[in-house]
Amino acid sequence: MAFTIIKPQLVFGTAANSKINLGLIGCGVRGTWIADLFQRHGGYNLVAAADYFQDRVDTFADQLNEDSSKKYNIPAQNRFTTLSCCKKMLDSKLVDAIVIESPPFFHPQQAQAGIDAGVHVYLAKPVAVDVPGTKSIEASGQEATKKKLCFLVDFQTRTNNYFIEAIKRVHEGAIGDIVFGESTYHGNRLNKQAEEGTPEARLKNWTFDKALSGEIVVEQSIHTLDVMSWIMNMPPLHVTGTGGRKVRVDVGDCLDYYTLLYEYPNQVGVTFSTRQFDAWGTQPEGINNRMFGTKGVIETSYGGDVRIRGTKDNFYRGGSTSQLYPEGAIANIATFYKSITEKNYANPTVADSVRSNFVTIMGRIAACQNRRITWDEVMSNQERLDGKLEGLKS
Repeated sequence: MAFTIIKPQLVFGTAANSKINLGLIGCGVRGTWIADLFQRHGGYNLVAAADYFQDRVDTFADQLNEDSSKKYNIPAQNRFTTLSCCKKMLDSKLVDAIVIESPPFFHPQQAQAGIDAGVHVYLAKPVAVDVPGTKSIEASGQEATKKKLCFLVDFQTRTNNYFIEAIKRVHEGAIGDIVFGESTYHGNRLNKQAEEGTPEARLKNWTFDKALSGEIVVEQSIHTLDVMSWIMNMPPLHVTGTGGRKVRVDVGDCLDYYTLLYEYPNQVGVTFSTRQFDAWGTQPEGINNRMFGTKGVIETSYGGDVRIRGTKDNFYRGGSTSQLYPEGAIANIATFYKSITEKNYANPTVADSVRSNFVTIMGRIAACQNRRITWDEVMSNQERLDGKLEGLKS
């Protein structure tokens, strides 16, 4: 019998049997990192692992603790591979919840499969690579609530007290009416994981692949565009911009820079730029937002300071978010456990994550088509990116 709610013993049993049986989908760098945080929480048993690549699953599952004991004790029969690894895991009936850390192209299908199977879903950003996929996540989140399941999207900034307090104050009028803003995500290039030429190499290099990653504006820049969307608290009217592939041309088909202008009601413009190539030490780098209002300015930096500048009446000192990356994930892992064990199925992270995903896709379409794109156009867009999975093991 598939579980539509958490097993009764997980709520009413002893500490020893109250752990949630967890399956990890995606055993790469991020998946390996976050699995350790789930284990440290203490409320989870990692009982299954899945990835397209057998060696990656085995390397993950065979990790040792400092005392040379097995870290996870995942037996060979609980390790699943190929493109259908998620389905195989769910068919095994081993898990109460899944953690999805696969390339974003696969997120909608895997999240829906999890909800259909009656398990809770913890999902990495971005939620999808195209509009139909994003709407699928929205539907899965709503279905999760109906089926009494938890569905959490792992954005770190939305757990941080400085971000929460500063943006709450902005919504209460601390900086007056927003006049204009700027949003940036500038960083150096990522490293190739394999030499190109095979379907498997393309899958390993998914961060450089438009269909598998959604492009840099979706896969990485969603961090800063999510904060922009959070501050503005409404969808943009339209966006214009451009992008190109001029520096990082040796792998994949993603652009290596974007420059965009999002326009909100009342002629409020927010400029955005991002790059993924060496800028020879120029500053500032990183994930930053700055919104100018009639009474003050909010400044946010992922891993840096968050504050509101203004008069003594609206100034907010905020503070440093230097540990945001691990602390945000740790907070979300704790929230996921608390929501499951306390049967809280409101799933509030889904709607905001979906809106931010639409914002990023909107920017990609505008840049790639070199024209103004309206919010209504995005909402009616039917294009599905082709994952080009031919040649991979099903």
